[in-house]
Amino acid sequence: MKVNVGTTDRLIRIIAGVALIAGAATGYIGMWGYIGIVPILTGTLRICPAYLPFGISTCKKD
Repeated sequence: MKVNVGTTDRLIRIIAGVALIAGAATGYIGMWGYIGIVPILTGTLRICPAYLPFGISTCKKD
């Protein structure tokens, strides 16, 4: 699969994912916060399946 998550998007996804998991782990936002694993994975792998059907890419053009 082609990489479609740029550097800034990647950083935002990882920070948001960690914040969601931390909130869930402390009981602040409930169990649904563990969904933060999804943005962590998409940020780490640099592939967002939701971007594919729309042809969106936040990577810089060569």
